[in-house]
Amino acid sequence: MATTVPSLTLNNGTTIPQLGFGVFQVPPAQTADTVTKAFAAGYRHIDTAQMYGNEQETGVAIAASGIPRDELFVTSKLNNGFHEPDAARRAFDDTLAKLGLAQIDLFLIHWPLPTLYDGDYVSTWRTLAEFVEQGRAAAIGVSNFQPAHLERLAAETGIVPAVNQIEAHPFFLNDEARAATHQHGALVEAWSPIAQGAVLDDETIGMVAAAHDRTASQVTLRWHVQRGDIVFPKTMSTERMAENFAIFDFELSDEEMAAISGLDRGEAGRTGPNPDTFDYVPD
Repeated sequence: MATTVPSLTLNNGTTIPQLGFGVFQVPPAQTADTVTKAFAAGYRHIDTAQMYGNEQETGVAIAASGIPRDELFVTSKLNNGFHEPDAARRAFDDTLAKLGLAQIDLFLIHWPLPTLYDGDYVSTWRTLAEFVEQGRAAAIGVSNFQPAHLERLAAETGIVPAVNQIEAHPFFLNDEARAATHQHGALVEAWSPIAQGAVLDDETIGMVAAAHDRTASQVTLRWHVQRGDIVFPKTMSTERMAENFAIFDFELSDEEMAAISGLDRGEAGRTGPNPDTFDYVPD
């Protein structure tokens, strides 16, 4: 199926499909089949991570897909235990091997971990820049970086992330991190775009959805897209894959956009960890 997803241009000229497919919490044993179904539904942008434990299986689906490499966009992320430069290099080698790729389209620092590694995520960032120089990553970025973290990278390295992947949804706009990301010339990728399903029961979103004869999930993803963010909803249901893909043939009005944005609860709406204090390192 030919994709109808619009592409956005990253700050290094690389293009990225605005809608992708995420494999967070997809069990490894089911990942290859799930990604294969996503390809069949039209997705060409896959978002995985070392921490998800399913890069190898994602690679199996890529290899079996028969889709030309230049039609795919693949993202992965550095695990929290590998921030030291040599560890990051080994981990990146492992990611390429598991995915079966000579070059990854986008590689991110998954979390800044400011309370670990003596607060040094800058040397980690410089290490990722090596991968671009070597031609093994087309672009690099960060995930869960707060405004102060982005400012430090810019001040100490002058190397701007291509994206900042942050929690963002109608109940947690995360506007400060979003504004800082744009200020530094990076695009926002929104994780947990439907607030772990909480949007499905919201009255305001439900009313907008009914007005367009769409689902709450579709309306919320459309809201993200019109805000200019990149989204990659996760589902193992082929029906939901198709539903989430069908968001480019309708448009929300300014009033509807504002009504959905008005659901913001500030920090109380956050569903995931706070990046300023998050310090989890997998065993």
